[in-house]
Amino acid sequence: MTTPADLLAAAQAIAPDLAALRHELHRTPEIGLDLPATQAIVLRELAALGLAATPGRELGSVTAVVRGARPGPAVLLRGDMDALPVTEDTGEPFTSERDGVMHACGHDLHVAGLLGAARLLVERRADWAGAVVLMFQPGEEGEHGARLMIDEGVLDAAGERVVGAYGLHVVSAELPVGVVTARPGTYYAAADQLFVTVQGRGGHGSMPHLAADPVPVAAEITLALQTVVTRQWDAMDPVVVTVGRISAGTIDNVIPATAELAATVRTFSREAHAAIPGLLTRAVEHIAAAHGMTAQIDYVRGYPTLVNDADEVARAERVTRELGLEYVTAAVPVTGAEDFSYVLEQVPGAYVTLGATLVGVEPAGAPYNHSGQARFADEALPQGAALLAALALDRLRES
Repeated sequence: MTTPADLLAAAQAIAPDLAALRHELHRTPEIGLDLPATQAIVLRELAALGLAATPGRELGSVTAVVRGARPGPAVLLRGDMDALPVTEDTGEPFTSERDGVMHACGHDLHVAGLLGAARLLVERRADWAGAVVLMFQPGEEGEHGARLMIDEGVLDAAGERVVGAYGLHVVSAELPVGVVTARPGTYYAAADQLFVTVQGRGGHGSMPHLAADPVPVAAEITLALQTVVTRQWDAMDPVVVTVGRISAGTIDNVIPATAELAATVRTFSREAHAAIPGLLTRAVEHIAAAHGMTAQIDYVRGYPTLVNDADEVARAERVTRELGLEYVTAAVPVTGAEDFSYVLEQVPGAYVTLGATLVGVEPAGAPYNHSGQARFADEALPQGAALLAALALDRLRES
């Protein structure tokens, strides 16, 4: 029987191949849902493994299925592929060749790692039963790519609904290379957007009583949103509302007709994600009405809360240790958002974080993901590949 230690040793043996693949991906980053160059690389590598792959119908995704020697259930492994509109400033010899676009979040490692896991699974397919769905996903950075792939049937790509799903995210700081962390329950926040336009009536700044000034109303709304969080919601179920933009007027002595504000809303439970929009909307509407004005509200749903299955996190911890890697339970959720949450809404699974800080660099002081100076250790590639493959095989052996 293939053990996690066997998988890590095999992954270490192909580490140069994984690094070369990651560097190729890093040089040609792409943004959004349409990633033709990245998709072509993935299709090429899957074909070399003898795997049939299915491109997305409406987006640049790739889905493939690795089947074991005997029938059995299916599980899913995911790697997101898109980059960010960031100018690279790392000095890496494989730096981005596309101005203003960079794999600043480590998705190049995710793709190379998932392809490495596929190789490990293919080479050992005589040893296991079932199927592994490989989900190569575009559009994680705000484009809801996971939801779109679900709509196109990725969860049923093996011919039946997958029984488990696993993914990982590398970080360029905070964790030493090779350290894995996760937590049961909420692991990533939900992230929504709130846009408000207060409709007043313009006038002369010297005679505000003849106008309906939306500026102080927008300011009052900004403060009231914080009161909603602290006085109308359980303090043990955190909510973060940050107004990042307020815009009104053109000059000091003109009262504008409108004032606008935009906020990000982070929630950490499915209950809060469902209830908070109504509470915030009510506060905005009533404050505007109290001043004889109206407010146009656009509440935009972002990614839902990512909730890890407790049993699957326990599996991830055990498998990590069996690989010989260090595991640390995350004390608190991540305040960022992640669209693998759409998968975990429908399938029990685990999403984990893998340290990829450069060897010899202090994790606490390294540039973090999304920075133009973020650098990721190639040493994390075989670790991530082995971890994904080991999680899939461990779950399939359970059935």
